[in-house]
Amino acid sequence: MTPSTKPVTQLLQQWREGNQEALDQLMPLVYDELRRLARHHMKSERPSHTLQATALVNEAYLRLVDMDVPWQDRVHFFAMAARLMRRILVDHAKTSRRAKRGGGKTKLQLDEALVVSAETSQDIVALDDALTDLAAFDERKSRVIELHFFGGLTYEEMAEALGISEATVHRELRLAKAWLYHELKRED
Repeated sequence: MTPSTKPVTQLLQQWREGNQEALDQLMPLVYDELRRLARHHMKSERPSHTLQATALVNEAYLRLVDMDVPWQDRVHFFAMAARLMRRILVDHAKTSRRAKRGGGKTKLQLDEALVVSAETSQDIVALDDALTDLAAFDERKSRVIELHFFGGLTYEEMAEALGISEATVHRELRLAKAWLYHELKRED
């Protein structure tokens, strides 16, 4: 096996052990997936959004590299990337809001995985607040939403990341979507 074809999990473990070469080999393997995640997030943003997918990937990557995390595997890495992208988008939205003194809300259209109505569009800060509220009484449902929407993980990957069955992921996602829909509609 050549160094460039080493599995992501193995490279993450080597990086955790202090091997900088592993980090150099890891980036080309994960960059395309990080770009896919960023494009997924950005397609839901307004066309005039000032943060571009490449900037989102670069910022997330820089934060991932600086993290002192005992990486478990590929799924864990991308789950953390999803969480970081969420934080970056929320921070960007809050900064934009402050700059505009409360005007010009950043809109985020929730994809089919989250919406009951295709026309529903919510502010990313409101979504983040709702996810934080959900996490206060049910952390797992909040994580399922985060992994699915922000991480783009499959049911199988979410089940692996959370240590639960795919059936439980499906049930938790369905309940969390209903709760979020209710909360976001209430805020309107």
